[in-house]
Amino acid sequence: MNAIAVMLITQAVHGLAYGMLLFLVASGFTLIFGMMGILNIAHASFFMLAAYVAFQIMAWSGNFWLALLLAPLAIAFLGILMERVMLRRIRRFKLGKALVLFELMLTVGIMVCIEEAVKNIWGTDPQIINAPDALRGLIPCFGMTYPAYRLFIIGLACSILILLSIVLFKTRLGNIVRAAVQDAEMTVALGINVPLVFTFVFGLGTWLAGVAGVAAGPLLTVFPGLANQMLLDSFIVVALGGFGSLMGAFIISMFLGELTAFGVQFFPGYSTIILFGFMAFVLTFRPLGLFGERE
Repeated sequence: MNAIAVMLITQAVHGLAYGMLLFLVASGFTLIFGMMGILNIAHASFFMLAAYVAFQIMAWSGNFWLALLLAPLAIAFLGILMERVMLRRIRRFKLGKALVLFELMLTVGIMVCIEEAVKNIWGTDPQIINAPDALRGLIPCFGMTYPAYRLFIIGLACSILILLSIVLFKTRLGNIVRAAVQDAEMTVALGINVPLVFTFVFGLGTWLAGVAGVAAGPLLTVFPGLANQMLLDSFIVVALGGFGSLMGAFIISMFLGELTAFGVQFFPGYSTIILFGFMAFVLTFRPLGLFGERE
């Protein structure tokens, strides 16, 4: 295999790995907004916090797999606490159209609190999370060798995508969730605890952000500004894919991942212009996103 082919394949797999990581974050974002109507600006901050929690767990135990198990659960717990104690309380005031503004202000405030807490606890210096020994080497891929950890991220994201699709579209729990979103009053009349369903959705969304945060640790530099970087990318994914569309989030995540990988290689000064130009073009003709549907 010649050098050009190796370079193209390497960049393509780089883009696939980043796209899959971005999908994990954006899928939680789009689940929460699409099913609950909450534009959770703090979502990317939960992603960043998960990376720091994983760093701390590894500092105590030295076990990456333990961090991958516990950190997302801790983040999901914080997300559930935020939904039950703060967001649900705001919704009780029947604020009408102003509700979105108050939820936006609240989640922005939580985002700032998380960022400041991270700086006070772990400082502003970048932190390094090491991949587990089993995933530090190179393995054969397309007639070449490729970092095992990036392939692990691709496999992890694919597994979660399949599991998420089964839960939401093939189980009774998924039917209840979708029924609660489409007609909450009728679902309540059927004896289903709709607030509990929404708590589950919010917890699931923040758990996805937590998994992505831990997985991103060995791949990206962990620093307080990581949330802002991921918030912009995940918001672009959700806006272009369509709020509430998992398929749209997946496709746009792959596109953005490949654009990032090849943009760095071939046109580093223009990749951002191309991305935002494409976003402006799509939203001009499809304001709801490529896969968004009008209610």
